[in-house]
Amino acid sequence: MLNSQPSQPTSELSSQAASQTVSAAVAKLYDTYPFPPEPLLDAPPPGFNWRWNWLAAYNFCTEQKPVKQNIRILDAGCGTGVGTEYLVYLNPQAQVVGIDLSAGALVLAKERCQKSGVAADSATSRVEFHHLSLYDADQLEGEFDLINCVGVLHHLPDPIRGIQSLAKKLAPGGLMHIFVYGELGRWEIKLMQQAIALLQGNQRGDYRDGVQLGRKIFSALPENNRLVKREQERWSLENQRDECFADMYVHPQEIDYSIDTLFELINASGLEFIGFSNPRVWELERLLGKAPELMERSQGLSDRQRYRLIELLDPETITHYEFFLGRNPLPQNDWSSDQALLAAIPERSPCMDGWDSRCLFNYDYQIINLTENEWRFLKACDRNSQQPEQQTVEQILAGVDLGIEGVRSLLNQQLILLTPLFQKFT
Repeated sequence: MLNSQPSQPTSELSSQAASQTVSAAVAKLYDTYPFPPEPLLDAPPPGFNWRWNWLAAYNFCTEQKPVKQNIRILDAGCGTGVGTEYLVYLNPQAQVVGIDLSAGALVLAKERCQKSGVAADSATSRVEFHHLSLYDADQLEGEFDLINCVGVLHHLPDPIRGIQSLAKKLAPGGLMHIFVYGELGRWEIKLMQQAIALLQGNQRGDYRDGVQLGRKIFSALPENNRLVKREQERWSLENQRDECFADMYVHPQEIDYSIDTLFELINASGLEFIGFSNPRVWELERLLGKAPELMERSQGLSDRQRYRLIELLDPETITHYEFFLGRNPLPQNDWSSDQALLAAIPERSPCMDGWDSRCLFNYDYQIINLTENEWRFLKACDRNSQQPEQQTVEQILAGVDLGIEGVRSLLNQQLILLTPLFQKFT
């Protein structure tokens, strides 16, 4: 009897086989050198990354506090669980799921969360791990409000398939944070990768040999060699660890992006591009601000053309792209109306280190010095969050001489979160 099932084209089968070969090579690398190689602690992780804090990330993307905090988070390509651990601690009401291709890395991820106080995979745990590739995310139950995918898509043989797989799991009103490599800022890295591969020959895939070989090359090159200087200026401190050196220089699969190819990837996801999560890097003023005539000429450029101009003018800085995507419906407030701002309910941002000092680190770990009235307003926000009848911005300003522009300054610095008054009563 003839098989009634249609057979797959030979090209599709060979493509799948090639993809599986690459995936196996990537898994072997991270089983050999689990990454990231951060130490396991018997306490919560230090500091924070605001992009992993649902309140701060949602506020950055929508300019308002989210309605709910009991969300589901997916750490897609969690590795040894460094980001996963932060996602659990920074989002105390969230359920967190980590997936990764490397079984060895997942062993460390589970141990990391157990040691720091999270009983991974127990009945009461808020975190669980699954040995899955990004392509197989559809095997996970339900949808996720926040998907974190840092340093993973560029290591897939088919990143578009990967991002589409994740996009299908993003809930309406959800956010996805992504980090992928940029080709211009990693030019020297690509050259060294190719040099190591040439000298390894048929030993390519022996990652320990690749690391030893790469270190010998750097030691042999002249001090003024461009590859050596770039390594020393930018990467050498972290690359003292073999895990980091291997991830950078002997990885079996890497796709680096430009602005043009990046937006091809973003468009393929079917999600909305919200913005880069390091927005200061993408301000043209920092490069051409001294030339008003050039800034005037740039006014006719689209956002994407302006991004391309920035990476062309400052290639060393653009080593990667980090950005948020979203699935509608997502609110968007600009607080340009004084009336709307005065009627909002303010709350101090959870992402600041050193509070309640007047000199502290902000969400991006930059030192800021608060004025007396800024400090008093933030103190009032703290008290406000503990009261059943919360005050509006206008009510707090009645007792604090800051002014509405001062409130806008705190908002622009992401030192406060706002809840629209109408949302408070819905």
